[in-house]
Amino acid sequence: MQPRRPEGFDGLGYRGSAWGRGDEGPPPPYQHGFPARSFSSSGDLSQHWVTTPPDIPGSRNLHRGEKTPLYGGDGNQPPPGLGEENSATSGDQLNRFAGFGIGLASLFTENVLAHPCIVLRRQCQVNYHARNYHLSPFSIVNIMYSFTKTQGPRALWKGMGSTFIVQGVTLGAEGIISEFTPLPRELTHKWSPKQIGGHLILKGLVYAIATPFYSSSLIETVQSEIIRDNPGILDCVKEGFGRLVGLGVPHSKRLLPLLVLTFPTVLHGVLHYIISSIVQKCVLFFIKKRNPARNPSDATSSAQNILEEYFPELVANFAASLCADVMLYPLETVMHRLHIQGTRTIIDNTDLGYEVLPINTQYEGMRDCINTIKREEGMLGFYKGFGAVVVQYTLHATVLQITKLIYSSLLHNTAQ
Repeated sequence: MQPRRPEGFDGLGYRGSAWGRGDEGPPPPYQHGFPARSFSSSGDLSQHWVTTPPDIPGSRNLHRGEKTPLYGGDGNQPPPGLGEENSATSGDQLNRFAGFGIGLASLFTENVLAHPCIVLRRQCQVNYHARNYHLSPFSIVNIMYSFTKTQGPRALWKGMGSTFIVQGVTLGAEGIISEFTPLPRELTHKWSPKQIGGHLILKGLVYAIATPFYSSSLIETVQSEIIRDNPGILDCVKEGFGRLVGLGVPHSKRLLPLLVLTFPTVLHGVLHYIISSIVQKCVLFFIKKRNPARNPSDATSSAQNILEEYFPELVANFAASLCADVMLYPLETVMHRLHIQGTRTIIDNTDLGYEVLPINTQYEGMRDCINTIKREEGMLGFYKGFGAVVVQYTLHATVLQITKLIYSSLLHNTAQ
């Protein structure tokens, strides 16, 4: 149910103002709705401000308690000269450029480069006929090559537009529900059990709303390119509403009602969010403990620190998403088989790399699906297509490392 790119996991974090985090000192006074500012004393020059990079995944300032002085730590220092101002402006631009570039590379990897792995992973999960479980990344690469050779590269990127639509529906529903209900969209660092419960209820409602659209997106990603027509951009939305009201969508008597699909979908989504959030916080804690914040004196170390400011969050997001996907892979297999049942979907033969196969399962529900897979395919049947996960995260880690090296070299040369 989760999009490939995790949701930023900002539900268990906090991105509020500096005064809301318990920093020392009272907030600045306000006059007629605007902060009153006075430059009558030299102490005002030492007022601290927090520089925030562009608010995209992978570019947020991770050092929540740090403060960046406007003119230095000593309030009695004179204002900097023109050269120092230009240097500060250049450093801020490098800071934003590094955060934006690394975050953009991560988003591109999660949503574009990794999509062929998602397609093969889902096709293997719903293919109960398959004798080859594709647990190894080498067999997945081989079958990717076979599909590309027989159907063209387009076969590996099918349904990518619908995955973005599902992400949009999820984000929109979360914003609307949090706006008109007391359910918190984000949690402060001083959370309470009641706030966590309300936050998880909000996540569950969002996944429930997105369930019919997720079903239509799943069909687009596993449907064979050989027999399907070119889908429109909004077909996912149209078919999702059709599935919701039960009109306009071809189905058989084996089609499971949405109420049966909602429970495993919500369960998978909420568990994925909880696991990934916990892992992310733990990884960030250990990284911060192992590499404490430094105050570099030379320009080269300062440029390197720009990368060190953003890269730990990307590493934490990577580890969180990987752990959640691995731990919940059996549940995801069950969920996908229930979603695809009765939709008259025809998938590619993942054993041969050519030909097509119909999906004709007859599961009565989640428990029956689990028992049937265990009885007919064994415990490894829950991990069909797991090699695609290995390929996906190996590719992601490689792109992150290459991006870090490129920006490290670029910032080093710029600082000189």
